[in-house]
Amino acid sequence: MKYDIQGGNLPVVICTLEAGEKIITEGGGMTWMSPNMQMETTGGGIGKMFGRAFSGESIFQNIYTAKGKEGMIALASSFPGSIKAFEISPDKPMILQKSAFLASEQGVELSVHFKKNFGAGLFGGEGFIMQKVSGNGLCFVEFDGHVVEYDLEAGEQMVIDTGNLAAMTATCTMEIQSVPGLKNKFLGGEGLFNTVVTGPGHIWLQTLPASGMASVLSKYIATGN
Repeated sequence: MKYDIQGGNLPVVICTLEAGEKIITEGGGMTWMSPNMQMETTGGGIGKMFGRAFSGESIFQNIYTAKGKEGMIALASSFPGSIKAFEISPDKPMILQKSAFLASEQGVELSVHFKKNFGAGLFGGEGFIMQKVSGNGLCFVEFDGHVVEYDLEAGEQMVIDTGNLAAMTATCTMEIQSVPGLKNKFLGGEGLFNTVVTGPGHIWLQTLPASGMASVLSKYIATGN
């Protein structure tokens, strides 16, 4: 598969497939394509369907196949930000924010990923439920806003506002921690919980989570101002 990511902060990835080659996308992911791209919708079993729904994705996925000759399909991001391509292998799975998965080659497996602290996670909002991509192949991921990357050494930590963790290598561990102090919790304006990621590994942080933008806009919509 060949691909070209265009569009700046309103990105689209244009994929060129050889005859017989396949690409898996989330429902509604296709933006335009050549007429020889054949679509098949699949659920992949009850367990996988439930896991995708729980992680914020569509229950069904679409498999596009280039029929007879080379084919082309374009997949656009659903929010201003960026699209990045990752090579997934059995020894290099990745953990993604909810709804980050855009498309992949057929050998990539998408599943739900929970943080360990289930009790805190129930109140931690976005970031408690994430996605895991494993298997083997190319995976396209969409991030919200600008992305900043860090390498964490073994034991090194980063405290992240919930929703701003876009992705991390599976070698990292994460947990939800309560913001200390009642005054900080309820008057600080930073929410009740933070995500703490511990290395070793690589992390991708996003500056404008879609949920954060929706929360700000909802205030203006509710007041009419």
